[in-house]
Amino acid sequence: MVKVRDRTFLISTILFLVIAAASTVLPALFANSSSTVAVVGSADAGGMLDRAGMEVVAAADVAAAEQLVRDGDVDAAVVPGDGAGTIRVLAMDRTPDSVVRALSSAPPVQLLDPDAVDPVLAFMVPMAFAMVFFFLSIGFGVQIAQSVTEEKQTRIVEILVAAVPVRALLVGKILGNGALAFGQVVLIALVAVVSMQAVGGDTGLLGQLGPAIAWFVPFFVVGFVLLASLWAVTGALVSRQEDISGASGPAQLVIMAPFFLVLFLNGNPAAMTLLSYVPFSAPTAMPLRLFFGDAAPWEPILALLLLLGAAALCISLAGRLYEGSLLRTNGKTSLRAAWRERETRVS
Repeated sequence: MVKVRDRTFLISTILFLVIAAASTVLPALFANSSSTVAVVGSADAGGMLDRAGMEVVAAADVAAAEQLVRDGDVDAAVVPGDGAGTIRVLAMDRTPDSVVRALSSAPPVQLLDPDAVDPVLAFMVPMAFAMVFFFLSIGFGVQIAQSVTEEKQTRIVEILVAAVPVRALLVGKILGNGALAFGQVVLIALVAVVSMQAVGGDTGLLGQLGPAIAWFVPFFVVGFVLLASLWAVTGALVSRQEDISGASGPAQLVIMAPFFLVLFLNGNPAAMTLLSYVPFSAPTAMPLRLFFGDAAPWEPILALLLLLGAAALCISLAGRLYEGSLLRTNGKTSLRAAWRERETRVS
């Protein structure tokens, strides 16, 4: 509840929502923007431009059409050419490719793979899934580590441990920050969907993304819990905020490595199959395989069960290290020392 009222958290949430809305609205607006073209005495050219979604303006002669272009009233002009029945295009400083394509006579095209994923989507969707998981895991993970270290610095942890079991503190931090991260993901998804519908986006795309998004949510939640336990241990191993960056190398590695592997290898089916079963990369790799249609119906279930097992094991190990290092305030604690401290306390 304190974090929800924190100004930094509120500003970052608003920023994420603005980016989500802008990334959805702006491409649609640019895609729907039509060129304005002046046409001199060619009904055929005017018809082709109109069918291409462009605004056609009639001009009296070539001089009038040229003046409209120079004044910026139209983007281009189509005027009679030098030969009989020919036309030419007038523009200011660059070739209007959209006008040229609209006037060109294209041959009929037969698609051999009409269900293939659009190349733009094939690039954007992996980037979106990977970046959401990457930034939220890093952002909230650092907050968890800083919170643990702050409690050690101020000695508040000694009061907390006297009233609450250490593992309960660990689970509470993971669940609390996990709820905030999940809330941000839901808000981002809602804003993106509403923005796409508001500008008349492709509803078929939403249907295509639906299964991948539906599976991304549970994978994100379990994957975040796994990584959050690592960040909590990172904060418990140090006694000063300044030492977190030096101790967070392993946690950052298990987040950054899958991020770049998924981005660079998403076109490799064999590599993506392997990554979809590795706990640290499964939250992004498996939803992507579902989006591309490369995964069988049983595969996400198996991958999620493996991720749940890895998260349970990681929390168990993290709990032991957390107990062995939380009350040590004499500098940085090694993993071996934290493990042995837990054994000493138990005996």
